Amino acid sequence: MKQNLRWMRLDNAALIYPAARRRNWTNVFRISVSFRDDVDAGLLQQALNKAVARFPSVAARLRTGVFWYYLEQIPEVPQVQPEELHPLNRMTFRSIRRCAFRVLYYRNRMAVELFHSIADGTGGLIFVKSLAAEYVRLRYGVSVDNTHGVLDLNDAPQKAELEDSFMRHASPVALSRKEEIAYPITGTREPDRFLHVTTGILDADEVRRLAKSYGATVTVFLAAVMMKAVYEIQNERVPNPNRRKPVKVLIPVNLRKLFESETLRNFANYITPGIDPRMGEFSFEEMISVIHHQMGLELNPKRMSAKFTPNVRDARSKILRIMPLFIKNLAMKLVYNQVGERTASICMSNLGLVELPEGMTPFVQRIDFILGIQADSPCNCGVCSYGGKLRVSFTRGIAESELERRFFTELRKMGLHVLVESNTPHT
Repeated sequence: MKQNLRWMRLDNAALIYPAARRRNWTNVFRISVSFRDDVDAGLLQQALNKAVARFPSVAARLRTGVFWYYLEQIPEVPQVQPEELHPLNRMTFRSIRRCAFRVLYYRNRMAVELFHSIADGTGGLIFVKSLAAEYVRLRYGVSVDNTHGVLDLNDAPQKAELEDSFMRHASPVALSRKEEIAYPITGTREPDRFLHVTTGILDADEVRRLAKSYGATVTVFLAAVMMKAVYEIQNERVPNPNRRKPVKVLIPVNLRKLFESETLRNFANYITPGIDPRMGEFSFEEMISVIHHQMGLELNPKRMSAKFTPNVRDARSKILRIMPLFIKNLAMKLVYNQVGERTASICMSNLGLVELPEGMTPFVQRIDFILGIQADSPCNCGVCSYGGKLRVSFTRGIAESELERRFFTELRKMGLHVLVESNTPHT
C-alpha cells in the first residue's frame, strides 16, 4: 500500500535556494554537538528514528512541481553516517531530492547538516538539541527535561511549528530591495572545492566585557571587528580611495523575537550595516557606532516586516503563481545573481548563547555553528556560545586565509586570548 506522505509549500525565504543553486553550490549549514564520549552510532540512529516523526518540516525532501518546489516528508529515516570528508561537503541536488539533511558522526562529535530551504539556524538548533537530548537519554540513561528548546519527541508536531510566518506577518508597505554593492572578498578558488574551516575559541565573558566597554553588544562588537578586517584588506588592495566600495556585514536576524511565532521553518531576515570608505578614514569606534545605530534603526517589527514583504508579494502574485517553474527559476536566479550576494562583503550569523537542559550539560562538551560558503562569496562566518566559550567559525573556499587572520589578530591586540583551530595546517 502506498504511504500517504505529508507535504508543504516552501516558506517564503526558502523559495530562492533551489532556484539559485549551482552545480558547485547548495546553501547548507551545520550544527554540531561534541559529547563527553565517542558517539555510539547505533544509539544515535535510534534517537534519529524517534526524532524524524516529531520534525516533519526538517525530515523532508525537496520535490519539484509544475509551478513550485515543495517539501515532502521522507518515506524512511536516513542512516547516520561516519564523517569521512571535510565539513559541509557538497550536498547534491539529487541527494536533496531524497533527504534535505544528514546526520554525521566522528569520534565524540555528532553533526547535522541542513539544506537551508528546510530551516534557518534557530529551527535547525531546536532539531539538533532535541536529537542530542534523546541520544543522551539513550546513551547515559539519564532524565533530560524538555526545556531550553528541547521538544518532547512523544508529542505530535504542532501546527504553529509548520507555518510560513512570513505570510502571516507581511506588512501593507514594502521596502525596496535596492542596496549598494559591497566590496567582495576574493582569492584563489580551491580546485577540489575543499572547504577550509577555522574556529577561534574565546572566553565568552571576556568578549562580553570588552564589547560592553565599547557600549556594544557581542554581535555589534564582532561585526565591527569583521568590518575592520575587510576595510583594511580593501585599503591595501585598492590604493585609490575613490575606487573603493562600501564595506558591509550581513547580520541575520531571528524574527521570532520580534513577532509571535513558534515556527521551526525559516523565519529570519537580515541587516547589512556598512561604511563607505570614499567618505574618509573610519576608526574602530566609528564602525561600532555605525553598526549600532543602523541595527537600532532597522531592528523593529514594522521595519523588518516591510523589508520581507516584497518577497511575500511576489509569491502571492497571480501572474507568478501560474508561471511554470523553469521560468520562475530563471527569474529568481537572475535576481539572486544581481543582488543576493553582492550587497554584503560577508555574512556573520550569531546563534547566540546556546543553553541546554541541566540533565544534558555534563555530557555535552561543545557546540559549533558553521555556515557553508555562497555561490560567489568565498567566505562566511558562524558564531555561537556554549559552556562559557564563544566560538567564531570561518569557512572559506579560497586558499588565502587573510580575513580570519586579520580578524583573530585584531582580537588578540585587544587583549583577548584566542585559541585557533583549523582543518588545514598553516592557516
